[in-house]
Amino acid sequence: MVAYDRILVPTDGSDGVERAIEHAVEIATIHDATLHGLYVLNSDAYAGLAMESSWESVDGLLREDAEAAVARVRDIATELSGTNDPAVPVHTAVVEGKPSREIVRYAEANDCDLVVMGTHGRGGIDRLLLGSVAESVIRASAVPVTTVPVEA
Repeated sequence: MVAYDRILVPTDGSDGVERAIEHAVEIATIHDATLHGLYVLNSDAYAGLAMESSWESVDGLLREDAEAAVARVRDIATELSGTNDPAVPVHTAVVEGKPSREIVRYAEANDCDLVVMGTHGRGGIDRLLLGSVAESVIRASAVPVTTVPVEA
């Protein structure tokens, strides 16, 4: 039987991706694995947009969203445990860069042996800006990638 020790679950903070997080928590619980929640801050996607506010305030808002998204990974792991503690150890990180590249890089740097991610997260203009992150991760990852269909 394949055993997983470190499972990576990238999140974009959307409601739909919670299904992928729940799936990752269940796999981590079965394998007694550590769960890594990752948010990739794709600031390049927003660089060309016309903005009335300063970049510093936009960057601050993006980082707040990122921190809330990875905190939600820990919250879901706690909710599924039925206790006040997460069902499995949870590590979280926020990094900057191209999402697919950073997800693969994080998995390699942290010796993750499985990536569990939604087939898509945000809808509308955000999805157009991000492209198909899951597809790019599948193509570039050296470790298995489990995709979970999520609602837009």
